[in-house]
Amino acid sequence: MTLQATALLEDAPDRPSRVRLPLVHQLLDLQQDLSAVERFARRHEEGELPENERLFRDLIPLSKPGKGQQYAFQVDLDACTGCKACVTACHRLNGLDDEEAETWRTVGLLHGGTSNEPVQQTVTTACHHCVDPACMKGCPVNAYEKDPVTGIVRHLDDQCIGCQYCTLTCPYEVPQFSKRRGIVRKCDMCSDRLAESEAPACVQACPNEAISIRIVETQQLLEQAQTEGLLPGTPSSGITVPSTQYKTRRVMPKNLLPGDFYAVRAGHQHLPLVVMLVLTQLSAGAFWVDFGLHEAGWSSALGGVRTYHSLVALGLGLLAIGASTLHLGRPHLAFRALMGIRTSWLSREALGFALFAKLALVYAALQLSAPLLAFIGLPPFSASRFEQLATSLGASVSVVGALAVGCSVMLYKVTQRQWWGGGRTTFKFFLTAGVLGTATTALTYVAASRGLGRGDAVVGTVRTLCWLQIVLSASKLLGEATVLLHLYDRKLGELKRTALLLRGPLAKLFAVRLAAGALGGVLLPLLLLGSLTNLTGTGQLVFTSSSFALLVMAELLERMLFFKALSAPKMPGAVG
Repeated sequence: MTLQATALLEDAPDRPSRVRLPLVHQLLDLQQDLSAVERFARRHEEGELPENERLFRDLIPLSKPGKGQQYAFQVDLDACTGCKACVTACHRLNGLDDEEAETWRTVGLLHGGTSNEPVQQTVTTACHHCVDPACMKGCPVNAYEKDPVTGIVRHLDDQCIGCQYCTLTCPYEVPQFSKRRGIVRKCDMCSDRLAESEAPACVQACPNEAISIRIVETQQLLEQAQTEGLLPGTPSSGITVPSTQYKTRRVMPKNLLPGDFYAVRAGHQHLPLVVMLVLTQLSAGAFWVDFGLHEAGWSSALGGVRTYHSLVALGLGLLAIGASTLHLGRPHLAFRALMGIRTSWLSREALGFALFAKLALVYAALQLSAPLLAFIGLPPFSASRFEQLATSLGASVSVVGALAVGCSVMLYKVTQRQWWGGGRTTFKFFLTAGVLGTATTALTYVAASRGLGRGDAVVGTVRTLCWLQIVLSASKLLGEATVLLHLYDRKLGELKRTALLLRGPLAKLFAVRLAAGALGGVLLPLLLLGSLTNLTGTGQLVFTSSSFALLVMAELLERMLFFKALSAPKMPGAVG
């Protein structure tokens, strides 16, 4: 017999004469008791309840929240049996997609205790309508709003472009992306029903009245957020200050954890974001390296070569920006991405790379101006004037590119996932720019000089680039491998989960990434250094192009692991 059935027998009315009956008879006798819904219906039909009781007024506030207050879900854990009536009601009322397994309310499990006294607790959870909602702050198109009176966080479907960034910023993974609609959707506490003094679907459907709507004090929520989480093993409440209240009269064991706490699953791949991040950082890095070489005097005689390099770097940057729209559910509305510039790092990233692309275009046009003016018979810029403009534009492109990459770092840092922490992400993103920027510069310099018949002019510069490539690649590979040290952590934290993924389900991908990075970023440059003076232009081109291809593949794999190796805590039963 299940624990639940045992509990029901224990809670049955005291019938001394029936205690000695066989267990089957006791269960049959117990079934004669009406359920909570049946009891309520019978009382209503018999006129025992006033008419307005049909609105479940005991489960919703009789007045609107006042200043410093808001609505919140309250869950009585002692009454929740895990029947999922709340899930079904929410699904049907809101017309959620069956094909996409869309769900706004879930039921999970907590368990703990000892073998002699096991504890099992079902938990229902939905959007927590946070005091400081990360979904709203991170949205680049202002598709979220928090009602100033009720505190309910609503999603504005018409405004959404389907960027899915809110699914990353929300620590509870509440927003659900609908591929069919191309937008994100979430629970709004059935605000239209509350406005008419009717209970939300989940509240009204619960047969044990385990869910209710209460008015809570914002200051009290801020104080509660100082604790670790809403429930054991869940995200820190300090991230967004959730409003949901869980109550119980029982003393829970200290080892109580979500039922799937020890299950370590890989995250989503987000391939368009992988391509966008790698190529934007490649483009920015290519401009940095070229500008640095020029300012150091190592490419002063390579004017024609630098022209082709600037065009390649620009083209790859534009390709990256185009790839970013593939992640949108409604790419035709991508122009809205700047609306959240005041709060969203995604808007700031979009602005940064848009400005970077415009400056890079002007810089490339300047590099092309001399041959174009000569071709049409007009006098070119004076050498001093050209050098001043090139230096100013090169510096501007480099600075704006660095700021845009910094926005990319912040975009993931603010999610407060440890795997995406500021230091770790800064290290990865800027070294990706350095590694790929160096490889791109070496390839374009060798290819352009060979086409222009000036192969000897780039030998010294290529040698410098090889050494730079070796140092940057080795540093990045060693830095990435250090996460495996968390395998020895005693506590199953976020970084240990990541390390377990990289050693387990993602081990082959991780090994290929390290091997490709070592081969393309360390071994091939070393071989090229040893034979550079003996190689023809074609031989140099083979080495640099092979190194470039391997490094691009390696960095794409690294960025895939950046997403797939994320394993952060979530609510019991949460989808994700």
